[in-house]
Amino acid sequence: MSIPSASFSVTMRVELADPKGVGAITTAVGDAGGAVTALDVVESRGASLVLDLTCNATDELHATKLQRVVDSVDGARVRAMSDRTLLLHLGGKLSVAPRVPLRTRDDLSMTYTPGVARVSRAIAADPSAARNLTIKRNTVAVVTDGSAVLGLGNIGPAAALPVMEGKAVLFKRFADIDAWPVCLATQDTDEIVRVVECIAPVYGGINLEDIAAPRCFDVERRLRKSLDIPVFHDDQHGTAVVVLAALTNALRVVGKDMHDVRVVILGVGAAGAAITKLLLREGVGDVVAVDRPGILTADTPGLDEVRREVVSHTNVDGRRGGLDEAIAGADALIGVSGPNLVTEVQLRTLARDSIVFALANPDPEIDPVVARRHAAVVATGRSDEPNQINNVLVFPGLFRGLLNNGAKKITEDVEVAAAKALAAVVTSEELSPAYIVPTVFNPGVVPAVAAAVEEASRLVR
Repeated sequence: MSIPSASFSVTMRVELADPKGVGAITTAVGDAGGAVTALDVVESRGASLVLDLTCNATDELHATKLQRVVDSVDGARVRAMSDRTLLLHLGGKLSVAPRVPLRTRDDLSMTYTPGVARVSRAIAADPSAARNLTIKRNTVAVVTDGSAVLGLGNIGPAAALPVMEGKAVLFKRFADIDAWPVCLATQDTDEIVRVVECIAPVYGGINLEDIAAPRCFDVERRLRKSLDIPVFHDDQHGTAVVVLAALTNALRVVGKDMHDVRVVILGVGAAGAAITKLLLREGVGDVVAVDRPGILTADTPGLDEVRREVVSHTNVDGRRGGLDEAIAGADALIGVSGPNLVTEVQLRTLARDSIVFALANPDPEIDPVVARRHAAVVATGRSDEPNQINNVLVFPGLFRGLLNNGAKKITEDVEVAAAKALAAVVTSEELSPAYIVPTVFNPGVVPAVAAAVEEASRLVR
């Protein structure tokens, strides 16, 4: 399943006794499963050559193997190897830059004391003025406790910081929003809520990220109640919005109506619960939720409040059993669980012209190559496969619209509006089994989502 990726990109400084050895080392890398992406000559001394060989590996062990393979080529010696991903992160990925000049005494007097006191008095007299007179109007806090980071689990706030930095970079790159990572050294729900409440005056919105279930549900619920700015748990609602958009277009491809289909959700955590809720909100005929115990029913032991809510609105035919029983005859399977949990035998039992979203990342529930043998439309969370279900398709535009409108809350109507706008970016002429959602670099995505969210949030202010 694993293929070479830029996330495991390395550069080797290689000394060659004979320039003709260039072909031998690139061939050796390819034979060992690596992908050469660049080759730059550093020194040429006639009879010898020093070059930088950049290649992608599948993981860290594979990168080390590639180094050994190159070193074993006759006349080649690897002087050093650097990890390009780690180098990219040196010093972090964010910085603060002033938006105003500071060249003269007048600049200083207006930017800081004494002029700034006038601005502070204006805000003290009218707190709502902070939105126009400070960074609040374009700033989002990316908040985590480090308890459910990517596929790495509970790695803590310091290890979560590079991920939150990356999220902030995406906010800036795609929507020109100034986001900042806030990694909390606590996993106590009361403390998380209180800390976010205390820092909220600085921000126009709160993006909760990588907080484990079920704590994430409680944190979001309480903050939405106590704050007058939008609070959005991206792992839940961002995923749900993209899935709804993708399913809308996938059903267009296979010619099925949303009200007539049965969808299996594999994995009822934060994302699975939110997807279920939004699909039902939009009229999906039936959803069957499958978690570790199998198909969730009212008598499944140990259900928390969120899963009890899921059970009360799903599985209209009362199916029981495991994934085998859930998937038989289903029109769509949406996996938000873990790697390699679905078999080819199970996919054979899906309905005709079925849809499979295998979204576990980096390794999906089933190899998409296998899934495409049996499903008409296949999507994953991977950037090296068609139809990437990626939250970056939603959160930049969604927060852009909310901030533009000075919105105070997010509703399901806002989420549905975002999903419909995202789906509509793919035109009828472009729509195909391999293109049901736009790419993350499509310039039409953020403006379309932002405009729809701005309009929808205006109606609920």
